[in-house]
Amino acid sequence: MNASAADALDILVGEWLTVPDVAERLGTDPSKVRRIVQERRLVGSRRGDPRVFSIPEAFLVPGHLANPAQPTQPDAHAPWTVLASLQGTLTVLSDAGFADDEAIEWLFTAQEALPGTPIEALRAGRKTEIRRLAAAEL
Repeated sequence: MNASAADALDILVGEWLTVPDVAERLGTDPSKVRRIVQERRLVGSRRGDPRVFSIPEAFLVPGHLANPAQPTQPDAHAPWTVLASLQGTLTVLSDAGFADDEAIEWLFTAQEALPGTPIEALRAGRKTEIRRLAAAEL
């Protein structure tokens, strides 16, 4: 990814978190976060100088909103978690041939068929609509 594409992605995403930052937010350790990335529940990109693997902050949600379509009561023991609908959406995008950076860009880019971006729709509980859009990329 060239510098201008990286800058454009930074503008789209806004806030990035390093693996230790994600671990702290989730109340776990960095090795668990790396395992979550290996399981493709999260993706990230190398950002900054020096280049450090970072994850978009919007991929994390308050624990009671893990599944925004069925929110639960806030729980002080699970303050943050990974957005539950993200993994399946990342799988659909990967099946469509998207590399991780491209998937992140797609999730954070406004789509004509939506009022806003796919990540905003996922965070609002509209995973079926987003996966349908992602599958159309095949």
